[in-house]
Amino acid sequence: MTNRAVISTDEAPAAIGPYSQAIKVGNIVWLSGQIPLVPETMEIVAGDISAQARQVFSNLAAVAKAAGGSLDDAVKLNISLTDMNNFGAVNAVMEEFLNAPFPARACVAVAALPKGVSIEVEAQLAV
Repeated sequence: MTNRAVISTDEAPAAIGPYSQAIKVGNIVWLSGQIPLVPETMEIVAGDISAQARQVFSNLAAVAKAAGGSLDDAVKLNISLTDMNNFGAVNAVMEEFLNAPFPARACVAVAALPKGVSIEVEAQLAV
């Protein structure tokens, strides 16, 4: 028997495909990638990469809260960017949402992301 739990909240965008917002097994939570969708409208947030990154991290924070944790419980982040020139701006926004010691992280450039957005971030938490 497994203790696998599906995590879901209206405070983050609904899944736009066949996946859960997060899955929790024991004290580990895997948060699905978030893009800059506004939960209430399911529209892409207006603004530059900083505004988009803030929406992404706000969405992740909402899912983390629903799982009984926070982004400070993150042990690993995976960031996908369509333009690595946005790396510095995303780092600055990340520092608004997480406190040191920061989690392990990967940041990769990708050709495209869902709905044509510039950023997607997924996280793993230990809560």
